[in-house]
Amino acid sequence: VSALVALQSCQCLAWEPRPIVSWGAESQHVVAGYSDGTIRVFSISRTEMELKMHPHAVALTAIAYSTDGEMILSGGKDGLVAVSSPHTGMTIHVLAEHKGSPITVLQCTRKQYRDFGVEGGELWLATSSDRRVSVWASDWLKDKCELLDWLSFPAPAGPEGLGSLPPSLAAFCPWEPGTLVYVGFGMQKEALFYSLRKKQVVEKISLPYFATSLSLSPAARFMAVGFSEQLLRLLRCPTSNAQDYAGHDDAIHLCRFAPSGRRLLTASHSAVLVWELTGS
Repeated sequence: VSALVALQSCQCLAWEPRPIVSWGAESQHVVAGYSDGTIRVFSISRTEMELKMHPHAVALTAIAYSTDGEMILSGGKDGLVAVSSPHTGMTIHVLAEHKGSPITVLQCTRKQYRDFGVEGGELWLATSSDRRVSVWASDWLKDKCELLDWLSFPAPAGPEGLGSLPPSLAAFCPWEPGTLVYVGFGMQKEALFYSLRKKQVVEKISLPYFATSLSLSPAARFMAVGFSEQLLRLLRCPTSNAQDYAGHDDAIHLCRFAPSGRRLLTASHSAVLVWELTGS
């Protein structure tokens, strides 16, 4: 892979979602976004690039597969979101709602047709660095994509003492359908739980610092939050019981639970750590 794209830096990547099958199945793919605006799809089993697309004019900052693996969603430094087919290489949608602010998160989740009274088999969100989150209902095979909600989180003007603002991060809550969690620079250091049905924040959890990374366990009510202060906090929701862990010597810019929820990967500039969750 490094030989194929030696002149470009990889900015983001995502694994292709697949039904539970034997490990090492031929269909395993990973998609990566690069600094020149290109997307490359790699076959894991054949260790080669299968497809290259160029839906962006600027560096990519976020990428995700749709829940069925039929589409690739990519976000750029200019705030544009592209929807492309990994089968044809064609870009079928470009959404400009976040234009002007880099996309920080793209995430897809399954939904039922009648969940919110709109058509679509999938719910997805886009988050940009200007503290805005858009939530969409989509059915890509029917060429349908409808804006479900648009969130804008306030923040103080002219922050002092911060060289760069903490990232705006959002994720669907696995244990509370129709709810998303947001962290970012704001009026308070906290994680906000927002209900898409009630159209309001329904819970706030105080944090010791502004978060730099976020992950919610798909298997249990755990939330992991990383900070630039070299701290990892594990929270059990909804009781908000917190445990803090040291181990990194730099800002924790990535947290990611394994699908089983039993392990947690965290990354900083100089280290990648794998944590094992034991007990209940």
